[in-house]
Amino acid sequence: MSETTPDQELPANDPAPSDADPTSPDSPDTGAEIPVEVATDPLAEAQGEAAKWRDLAARNQAELDNYRKRMAREKSDAVRFANAGLLGELLPILDNFQMGLDAAKAEGEDSVIARGMEMVGKQLNDFLGAQGVEEVPASGAFDPNQHEAVGQEASDTVPEGEVLRVLRRGFRLHDRLLRAANVIVSSGPASGGEGGE
Repeated sequence: MSETTPDQELPANDPAPSDADPTSPDSPDTGAEIPVEVATDPLAEAQGEAAKWRDLAARNQAELDNYRKRMAREKSDAVRFANAGLLGELLPILDNFQMGLDAAKAEGEDSVIARGMEMVGKQLNDFLGAQGVEEVPASGAFDPNQHEAVGQEASDTVPEGEVLRVLRRGFRLHDRLLRAANVIVSSGPASGGEGGE
């Protein structure tokens, strides 16, 4: 008996026998042939690719349109509110001017100074109006979005929760609040007891 067997004499890297069937499941995949079932129609494949790219183009177009609209809106807002800082700094000056006008009127309605200051006040108000500045309403229900309550007082004539009087005027620039109005809010009629005890 020899030391080598017929199985050992055959090298392990020998190619498969030539009579093996390439389509059988046991045969190695050489990649040379593609089964007919796997092959696709080139026209259908091209139409699928075209649909994919068409969808991508539509999405990108929609994103670009949204970007353009957002940029236009931001530019419009920047233009509308560009003067907000300057107008906000002008408001204390306007307050002081109003106090001076009230003092001039107190001396006499026919005072030349009062009439001159009224003309200047009208010009200031026209200028603010042209810039889109509006005064916050100084009457009606208290609105925390545009009023700042600095106190509360009893009133027999103004219902509870409504503005009794304004201490400092408030202003809006278009739809944005520049400064809230400082107001006194009514707490309603005084609770009875002034002459009852």
